[in-house]
Amino acid sequence: MQAHLPDTLSILQSMSAEAPDLIIRKLQIKASGVQAILSYMEAMSDRDMIQNNVLHPLMHEGTGDFAIGDIVTIGSVDQADDWAHVNQAILQGKSVLFQEGKSCAAILDTSKPPQRAILDSQVEKSIKGAHQGFIETGSTNIALIRKLIPSRELKVKEIDVGARGSLKVSLLYLDDVANPEVLQEFEDRIRQIEIDSVSGMGELEELIEDDPYSPFPQFLTSERPDTVAPKILEGRIAIVLEGSPSVMMGPASFVNFFQNIDDYTMGWQLATFMRLLRFTAFFVAVLLPAVYIAVISFNFEVIPLQLLLSVGASRSGVPFSPLMEALIMEFTLELLKEAGIRLPAPIGQTVGILGAIVIGQATVQAGIVSNIMVIVVSLTGLSSYIIPNTDMSSAVRLIRFPMMLLASFFGLMGVGIGMMVLLGHLITLESLGTPYFSPLSPVRFADWKDAFIRFPLWNLDNRPLNARPKQLIRQRSKRSKGDGE
Repeated sequence: MQAHLPDTLSILQSMSAEAPDLIIRKLQIKASGVQAILSYMEAMSDRDMIQNNVLHPLMHEGTGDFAIGDIVTIGSVDQADDWAHVNQAILQGKSVLFQEGKSCAAILDTSKPPQRAILDSQVEKSIKGAHQGFIETGSTNIALIRKLIPSRELKVKEIDVGARGSLKVSLLYLDDVANPEVLQEFEDRIRQIEIDSVSGMGELEELIEDDPYSPFPQFLTSERPDTVAPKILEGRIAIVLEGSPSVMMGPASFVNFFQNIDDYTMGWQLATFMRLLRFTAFFVAVLLPAVYIAVISFNFEVIPLQLLLSVGASRSGVPFSPLMEALIMEFTLELLKEAGIRLPAPIGQTVGILGAIVIGQATVQAGIVSNIMVIVVSLTGLSSYIIPNTDMSSAVRLIRFPMMLLASFFGLMGVGIGMMVLLGHLITLESLGTPYFSPLSPVRFADWKDAFIRFPLWNLDNRPLNARPKQLIRQRSKRSKGDGE
């Protein structure tokens, strides 16, 4: 870097020609009488902090020899001796102080990028959980997690990703619980990414997942701090990406996507019922349209006679095959879902409800589809929305289409073949080298306490093995017995 201030000013002015929000402020430092330049991005920096904690002390305080950190009253002061470091600091909202005769610049942490307020998650709703969700600022998201895990063992490791638009990726883990091999694998995959910029958590997930061709999500993502914190306590590793309102966690198993924060804020009996309902909904969403097509097209002998007559009467005026009938309704359902998401919330709800009623009734009256098919598609849609994780719900919606094709070609045998292929895929799938279908494959009975059912909390003594923790014991205290026991 140039020690001569006019040369530095010339470079900054050339930068500001294409960045009008770059502020260049000339000043004289009172303590030394040296001429200086302070430069920062107007919308990315805290102007009040710059005025009160940087400019005022430099121009009105101090005498004799001094260090910048002794005069300015801000939290962090670093040094930079190259323009790449300076440019990066300015783009992050920090202020840079250049002094006449010095080849190093002072980096002052005055960043205050635009951010929204901490509100409840719009995607992951909870009845009894906290009403705080992550935002697009990484430091705030880390603070929300630290609030729930106030432990010195909670470590943060930072990695910069992106050659042009560098974003900070933070790995959060418990040093005495998380497996170092899993941590190293996570870190290596992130460091190997060579890309201009990462736009969101979904893009980062796709770049580091084990099997990019699988429709199933291989990492947990959440917008709720009270969902992420328990997973870190289990020994998993969380990823906070600057600019993303969601946090990614791994390693993940299939059963993790059917767990919800409300499972641990209600009684274990009700939590078990709700979890079994979600797994049932998974099979209904995947199999119901396929089974309907198989039974109507090939295996109608399995239907009771009275029901068969009712189905036949319903389909008597339908000109399409069961497969085409199902595809029409499933395609219509997906259109309604996408329309409801893209439109403003009040209009989207209205369009979703009225569209489903009007289109369903109109298609039946027009003889395009049967009443039974409307019922099947409605149950399928409701079942897919019961799944609490949106990534898993989307995977289920995608899987049912090849299942419908197999059912139309081979009947119930095709459905059975599809389920065997699906099961084989789940067994061979991994997340950060950890078996995805654990605790079913490999069988780990100790983890069944919090898999398909939920045991009482005082029985969940150990951390789940699929998290690969190096410290297995989670609690040692037992439930004290009341007077009635």
